Amino acid sequence: MAVNNLAAPRAFDLSMLNGLGTPFLLFLMLVMMVLPLPPLILDLAFTFNIALAMIILLASVYASRPLEFSAFPSILLIATLLRLSLNVASTRVVLMEGHNGTGAAGKVIQAFGEFVVGGSYAVGIVVFAILVIINFVVVTKGAGRISEVTARFTLDAMPGKQMAIDADLNAGIIDQDAAKARREDVAKEAGFYGAMDGASKFVRGDAVAGILILFINVIGGFAVGVLQHDLSGTEAANNYVLLTIGDGLVAQIPSLLLSTATAIIVTRVSDVQDMGSEIVSQLFGKPKALLVTAMLIGVMGMVPGMPHLVFLSLAALLGALGYARTLEGDSDVLEPEVVTEDRPIEAKELSWDDVVAVDEVGLEVGYRLISLVDKSQGGELLSRIKGVRKKLSQELGFLIHSTHIRDNLDLSPNEYRISFHDVTVGSGEVYPGKELAINPGQVFGELQGVQVKDPTFGLDAVWIEPSRRDDGQAMGYTIVDCGTVIATHLSQLIKNQAHELIGQDVVQQLLDKLAITSPRLVENLVPKLIGLGEVTKVMQNLLEEGVPIRDVRTIAEALAEHATKSQDTDALTGHVRVSLGRTIFQVVNGVGREMAVMTLDSQLEQILQGAIQGQSGGLEPSLMESTISQIIEVSGKLSADGKIPVVLVSGNIRLFLSRLLRGRISNLYVLAYEEIPASKTIKVVEAIGGGQGQLGKS
Repeated sequence: MAVNNLAAPRAFDLSMLNGLGTPFLLFLMLVMMVLPLPPLILDLAFTFNIALAMIILLASVYASRPLEFSAFPSILLIATLLRLSLNVASTRVVLMEGHNGTGAAGKVIQAFGEFVVGGSYAVGIVVFAILVIINFVVVTKGAGRISEVTARFTLDAMPGKQMAIDADLNAGIIDQDAAKARREDVAKEAGFYGAMDGASKFVRGDAVAGILILFINVIGGFAVGVLQHDLSGTEAANNYVLLTIGDGLVAQIPSLLLSTATAIIVTRVSDVQDMGSEIVSQLFGKPKALLVTAMLIGVMGMVPGMPHLVFLSLAALLGALGYARTLEGDSDVLEPEVVTEDRPIEAKELSWDDVVAVDEVGLEVGYRLISLVDKSQGGELLSRIKGVRKKLSQELGFLIHSTHIRDNLDLSPNEYRISFHDVTVGSGEVYPGKELAINPGQVFGELQGVQVKDPTFGLDAVWIEPSRRDDGQAMGYTIVDCGTVIATHLSQLIKNQAHELIGQDVVQQLLDKLAITSPRLVENLVPKLIGLGEVTKVMQNLLEEGVPIRDVRTIAEALAEHATKSQDTDALTGHVRVSLGRTIFQVVNGVGREMAVMTLDSQLEQILQGAIQGQSGGLEPSLMESTISQIIEVSGKLSADGKIPVVLVSGNIRLFLSRLLRGRISNLYVLAYEEIPASKTIKVVEAIGGGQGQLGKS
């Protein structure tokens, strides 16, 4: 039996036409500008234009807030282009057929030219002038000014609104979803009023175009009637001027309605789909607007002299559409009512969503520092923090977490606070509008200003006016602005405490990235030889002592080699450090071949080794204090010479001495002999503990 593999024809789906309304309307505008239209089509187009303006006006009235009609700027542009297209089409018909009488351009223009102004072109000109004055001088000018002011104030208020959202979120008043929705509303509101500022210029330009088109049509029509069709001056004025007045009134009334809608939207005290769908849903989604428009169009259609068929037909169509929308709304309302009867509303139970996660890296600022994080006010702190993240991620070898910035009213106005895992690790004060002159140790003069300590390194500094910047640099000061002060402080804290910012998830990502090029190495290492927790601890140990973990391959190979012998993370860290000897040497000494170091006296090293291995009774406190004092003294001399202080010791006491000196001396490195590459040389500048006489044991 044969099998028919042909698919059944697909049923036509009306949703396939969704979004084609706006392009089709724009195409019709182009047709109206190029091709001559018969009077009946002009009547239908003018009637549709009036109905569209009424719908837009009523939709603006019934919108509870501006963002419910966020498509208004786009609709305003389309409606303005439609009216201008009709002006071009009607002008062509008036000039070509006006000699045949006042009905040559359609019933709508004839009705407005004869019935509305009583057949007197003088009255028509006066009525048109009054409408133009109302539209151009009163409504359009006021709406344009309000749009401009509202757009500026909305953009200026954005940082404060966002900070208020963060404050409510931190206080527990709102949850993460509500905060996200409110931030989106703030952004949409700024975009809406910015678009309205530009869209109001369309309305103003349309009013000016209406005046110019009237005079051009009057002069051109009179000339065509008299010179081309041999009409008398009275006949030409009666035909062409009345037709022009009717055409102008038909266009000016929708223009006035749109100007009013614009004013209503921008004076009100802010979703995601294509523009066509958005316009259809917002413009025809309110049945009340459709029903009221249908009633008004129907009343206008029953006025004597009006084209009853066109007006009443469109009124019936709008009424049917509004009634259908009303039925849809009723069906949507009934469903929730049935549910609420069966299941009463209960208080929302607590869930894990109510437990707010801590910020890996946080920055809190006082209210005077908000301008530093607001790009619209020239703040560059966000871009500098992004640069810090990128630089440190490249240097340390893992992705630094993003910094969550928020305001804190509990801080003093100029204060900032840096936290890791919601625990404060640093703070300081900066003065917006001033610059910090830091004394690097040798300056030639004194600057007047607020005397402070540099929050990053604790150096003497002074806040000065920007005008004194050149003077400060000439004296030898290092001059930085407020953003640089905060970014530098954050960078140094991250570098010093990078080991607190790396966890098993980050290490797993590093291993996954390594697995792309070395799949067998990663497969054999975790979890066959060592657990992910132990690998993480080794990397934390390296970062804690200032060793970057960029070379993940070397770290993994060293762990794979020694994990079979020991699972102790301190011992494994020592083996990894030996493998990373070249990297460590370059971090400490740069590209130089020779490195200046301090060493321990051989007898002192033996005492330390015995104490660590439990072969002696312990260490004499005075001996350790003397040793630490000597290391601090020599480190100061090396730092003054621009060199990094380094203590070189045996591998079995390196970790003990490193932990003993950690935090006492900044930028001090404790290295093992095994970590020095064979191709490099060392220069011993001091033997710590030598010449002290008897080194006893307690």
